[in-house]
Amino acid sequence: MSMAPLTKFLRFLALFSYLGLVIWVPLWHFLLSEGIGYSVTFIALIYVLPLLLPLRGIVTGKPYTHAWANFVLMLYLMHGLTSIYAVEGERWYAALEILLSSLAFIGCTFYARLRGRELGLGLKKLKESES
Repeated sequence: MSMAPLTKFLRFLALFSYLGLVIWVPLWHFLLSEGIGYSVTFIALIYVLPLLLPLRGIVTGKPYTHAWANFVLMLYLMHGLTSIYAVEGERWYAALEILLSSLAFIGCTFYARLRGRELGLGLKKLKESES
């Protein structure tokens, strides 16, 4: 089944911004950050691993994965908002994280909704399920 042009755009937006976040977060925390004394293992587990969990489904275009990936994206939005307020020397880095996570959130949300409708994957209403 082919996708509508808006669905294709939202898929591109979600994929581009999510992959951008996958690249940006390790780059920021491993190379650009002034460092606060955390180990590499800690940074990898806390900052990088959550992004890798939904990566396969995002790349393959599964609407369900796009929907639950938003929970992971909210961690990065909160981190960016906290960093832009609290870490003076890394505000531009945090701003880019906020931008990428916001775009990924918008793309994932609307792609999941539209693609799910195209594929007929919606949730049944309560009245329909009682019948």
